[in-house]
Amino acid sequence: MSLRLLLMAARAEHRLLVRKHVEVEWPDAAIVEHALGRDPPIEPEFEASGFDAVVIVASRPLAGAAHLANELRARPGFAPIVFLALAPGATDGPTAAPGLQVLGGARIDRGALHEALGIAARERRQAIAAWRTRPEYEQRHRFGDVTIRGHRFIRQIGTGGMCSIYLAESERAGRIAVLKVFSQVPDVSDKVAGFDRFIQEYEIVAGLRHEHVVRIFDLGIADDHAYIAMEHFPAGDLRRRLQTSVPAATAVAYLDEIASALEAIHAVGVLHRDLKPANIMLRADGSLCLIDFGLAKAHAFEVDLTGAREIFGTPYYMSPEQGHAEPIDERSDLYSLGVIFYEMLTGQKPFRGASAMEVIYRHKRASVPALPAELAAYEPIVSGLLAKSPSDRFASARALRAAIAGLTTAA
Repeated sequence: MSLRLLLMAARAEHRLLVRKHVEVEWPDAAIVEHALGRDPPIEPEFEASGFDAVVIVASRPLAGAAHLANELRARPGFAPIVFLALAPGATDGPTAAPGLQVLGGARIDRGALHEALGIAARERRQAIAAWRTRPEYEQRHRFGDVTIRGHRFIRQIGTGGMCSIYLAESERAGRIAVLKVFSQVPDVSDKVAGFDRFIQEYEIVAGLRHEHVVRIFDLGIADDHAYIAMEHFPAGDLRRRLQTSVPAATAVAYLDEIASALEAIHAVGVLHRDLKPANIMLRADGSLCLIDFGLAKAHAFEVDLTGAREIFGTPYYMSPEQGHAEPIDERSDLYSLGVIFYEMLTGQKPFRGASAMEVIYRHKRASVPALPAELAAYEPIVSGLLAKSPSDRFASARALRAAIAGLTTAA
């Protein structure tokens, strides 16, 4: 019997110890680790649907981990929990109950752990077998008209021209994910530009491992529809963060994080082309993460996936050259980042207008409004990002980051 476990513990040595004990009995066990207190909290919709059991390891005090165990056990359909209380004589641990086994002692009893996990796995598989006989079981995997195995439907959270967007639980990732389901079934004999961009989003991001670039968990085809499962950001996006003032020091830190993400994607020959606050997400630790590469374009692609001289993007954040369908390079993304930085500093977009075309015109012709006097120290950065001509901007994200480092050092 293979085993798939979610292992939760605050201390890395506890996670390593449990892993070694488990692998003695189940060498091919699939173990997903969660660092309590460091990793984002378990989301309310999470059911551990892809696991045979959940192991929670805690030492004194036990109260916090015990509360977590009791809260998770109370969720309908949650996987069986084995609670390891490495605190002899402690009285603040959880009480054993259906779906929750409690083991205690100064050290982990390997035999007892193996027995508890065997019981939990059998209970889990019996429950799933019974659940599969119910008519509503199939609805767990229905996303609109598409059935996607390995993902549990939670709710629809958006829709767009290409995709329907859902909140789902990914069994493979062992966490809540955003599922983008491609809404158009392309004819294999026909080249569908939107479909190509959709697939390209996965190919670009999946090859990167960067702290400020969204993590992609899965790509698949179901009922002739492509889908992408990616990281979920319950903290929301930068657009929402900008509804309240952003301190200048925070704006500079954000600028550096986004520049770091751009440096990574530009290094693999990719432009984002739709950089805006709605495509910059906040993680639970307050750091930023770049998402939505649906409009990205690899330099190496010979075919223009958007059509000749066709404009894509958001006018408020478009570079002058992008707004006029002229050739673009990395410096176009840097211009968009400059607009975002200006907005973070001042709470206002540098260029507004009564229509999209007026905004595009102002990006090309109007002077950048000066920063308030108290923000004058940031003028060189803004000027190096929002120059009308790409040749007058920072040459690269790396050059921008060097200027940021100089700015923070001087401060």
